Amino acid sequence: MCHIVRRFAVVIAALGTALSPLVAQHQDHAQPGTGVVTRTPRLGRIEFPTSATGAAQREFVNGVLYLHSFEYDSAAAAFGRAQRVAPRFAMAYWGEAMTYTHPVWNQQDTSGGRGALRRLAPTRAARLALAATPRERAYLDAVETLYAFGSKASRDTAYSRAMARVAAAYPTDVEAQAFFSLSLLGLNQGDRDVAAYMRAAAIAAPIFAAHPMHPGAAHYLIHAYDDPAHAPLGLPAARAYSGIAPSAPHAQHMTSHIFLALGMWDETVKANEIATTMRDSAGTMSRRSCGHYAEWLQYAYLQQGRPR
Repeated sequence: MCHIVRRFAVVIAALGTALSPLVAQHQDHAQPGTGVVTRTPRLGRIEFPTSATGAAQREFVNGVLYLHSFEYDSAAAAFGRAQRVAPRFAMAYWGEAMTYTHPVWNQQDTSGGRGALRRLAPTRAARLALAATPRERAYLDAVETLYAFGSKASRDTAYSRAMARVAAAYPTDVEAQAFFSLSLLGLNQGDRDVAAYMRAAAIAAPIFAAHPMHPGAAHYLIHAYDDPAHAPLGLPAARAYSGIAPSAPHAQHMTSHIFLALGMWDETVKANEIATTMRDSAGTMSRRSCGHYAEWLQYAYLQQGRPR
């Protein structure tokens, strides 16, 4: 743990109940008749029906919730659990493959993504044949495009076009719309293109309005509006996101992208004090805690005139 995390863990403890809506990371549920209490991470709410049922579907949904908050390691673990419960559940492998591309960060592990898909079946045709419904086949076909051949830019573009087709074919599928929005944020290879980002916002904004607990909608709006000119448009999403997904460290930090652009130093500090002290679903500190999150925290302290 880096020194800044150790130091500000004390700050969080001292703040106590003032931050309770943000640090209440899990909900406890008693299983009737067993006396067993399970802890469910609080990651927002989505509806993503698939051909799976029971534990496989629950783990799949948890994986997608983590995916929307860019908690990629936790998402991969959830999709892995779904695969173990239902080894031929194609969407669990779709989900794991999705954890190997990080569109906004311009990161992509093609060997990891291809490896996840090959564990379902050795060829694209064989994998698509295992998709239980036409809708699931459309999702799987899109991620196959993402990990096909050619340059990263060409594959990202082909994937976004594929997600546009999925969104058009299933206009009431909120997840298809959300992932299409995210694909637009990843088109420019790490550079900010205002036109593409405004297209992404135009898709995410109606989702956020209709589904205020959807983590992806809030998250993608923040990214779309992450500059001083557009930041005021992202303020409602920024104020909401930490409460939508309090179990996701990235959700706590991400709000500060809007707060910082607007000079809201108190809010920037609070968000990153929490983010730097949180642990992921495996109980380990995020790699970003001692880097990106701490950098933003230090910058906000300086803006407050608190160099010590």
